[in-house]
Amino acid sequence: MSESRRRLRPYARTDVRAQTGAAAAAFDRRVIETIGVPQSVLMENAGRSAALVLRRLFSPNRVVGLVGAGNNGGDALVTLRCLAAWGCDVTGVLVGDRAPEDFLLHGWPIRLLAADQLDDAGWTELLKSADAAVDGVLGTGVRGAPRAPAARAIDQLNRAGLPVLALDVPSGIDASTGAVPGAAVRAAATVSFGAPKLGALLHPARALVGRHIAVEIGFPPITPRDASATVVTPGWARSRLPVRDSDTHKNRVGRVLLVGGGVGMAGAVILAARSAFRAGAGLVRVCTVEANREVVQAALPEAIHISTEGTALEEAISASDAVAVGPGMGLDHDAALLLQRVVAAGESPLVLDADALTLASTGAIDLAAVSARRSVLITPHPGEMARLLGDAHTDDPLAALQSAVERFGCTVLLKGAPSVVGARTDVLLVDTQSSSDLAVAGMGDTLTGVCTTMLALGIEPHTAGALGLYLSGRAAVVADRGVGLTPSDVVEHIPDVLVESGAEWTDLDLPFVLFDADPAR
Repeated sequence: MSESRRRLRPYARTDVRAQTGAAAAAFDRRVIETIGVPQSVLMENAGRSAALVLRRLFSPNRVVGLVGAGNNGGDALVTLRCLAAWGCDVTGVLVGDRAPEDFLLHGWPIRLLAADQLDDAGWTELLKSADAAVDGVLGTGVRGAPRAPAARAIDQLNRAGLPVLALDVPSGIDASTGAVPGAAVRAAATVSFGAPKLGALLHPARALVGRHIAVEIGFPPITPRDASATVVTPGWARSRLPVRDSDTHKNRVGRVLLVGGGVGMAGAVILAARSAFRAGAGLVRVCTVEANREVVQAALPEAIHISTEGTALEEAISASDAVAVGPGMGLDHDAALLLQRVVAAGESPLVLDADALTLASTGAIDLAAVSARRSVLITPHPGEMARLLGDAHTDDPLAALQSAVERFGCTVLLKGAPSVVGARTDVLLVDTQSSSDLAVAGMGDTLTGVCTTMLALGIEPHTAGALGLYLSGRAAVVADRGVGLTPSDVVEHIPDVLVESGAEWTDLDLPFVLFDADPAR
């Protein structure tokens, strides 16, 4: 494994909260009006921090800054002023209504141009002479597609091909949802102030953010009440993973039952069982059709095969700490009856995945009724979520997740890029380990096995889902197979993740850096 893959990423100094645009604005107001931190102090800290990050990343001699009319533009002016004071040749382009003699310049003679006075040739000449650019056009409160002159300035910046440092979020993205409704800056790096913005963590915006860095600018600690989500970092995950007692045994470290694998579909439940073992389950039972017995036992000599006949399934459920149902189960009448038997028996936490979710969407079970009497974690991909909801929310992942949580009363792990976990009484959890390498059939089965083991170890569903995402995603990083990654690679490297130690890594030797994540891949 390469040295870069061995490093624990993303870097985080403490638990990282993420804010929507609205939450960030409300927090700013409280800090300024109630706590008494002057807005000018926050701008000074933001701009100076951004200038230091820009110098570390790009070492530019000439910088062009796009300066908007709002607070984001003020941050950009401070950034340019600091760079000029440190000997950099800077030029600002005023995009919107802003006075050239702005007080934030502190009297420094910064060259400022009006965007509406630049034709295409003028933009080209200005940008081709620069080594880097600062994006301070639009801030976190903007919704909808940018209009002129912002849209034109964004287009000119993207066409120049310069490395761009975006302030708080790339101009043009929705800071709350990650939507990109029109022109948007393609940044090489984004510096977020105080906390990452939730939309910048979500696709499609995430692909435009580049390297994602959050910096401290004088805010008080951002608590869950001030945040819209928590970011699942290596430190967050490791602080929540269970530790075995030295005098334990197999029946005390997680008894898992996996139900699935219709005729010819044994592979799904085999992958789930393998990942359950690798994630630390002490005992794994596999309930599948009799036709799969030989292949399952050959592939999993460690597991106990459970017949679907008689009362063996119900007995296994009562003797398990967590149950998962769905991988490769099929959608026929027998599969529906099997699902109904599983949800009717026992009280242990339950994971519903794959075919179990499709059957639930057809009315085979009442998911809300099941969730009312036991802990349930569902793990739909967007297609399964659409079938479960059957409404217009499914074009907005966060709205779909919230709708499912409210409708069914369970914990929801919505797979995607990134995956997110939500529950009625807990803050949204956002995964940081997802990549396009994971877009392979069978990865969901692997995730199911890990999540079920976390539940069997006594972890509540909300945290169990996030730990399942972290362990699976980080195992993919450690495997270092790129687009050739397979679910079996992930399974084999889960133990490597469980024993990882050391601090998260960043090459930014700047004490105010709170979070540092690599570009989306």
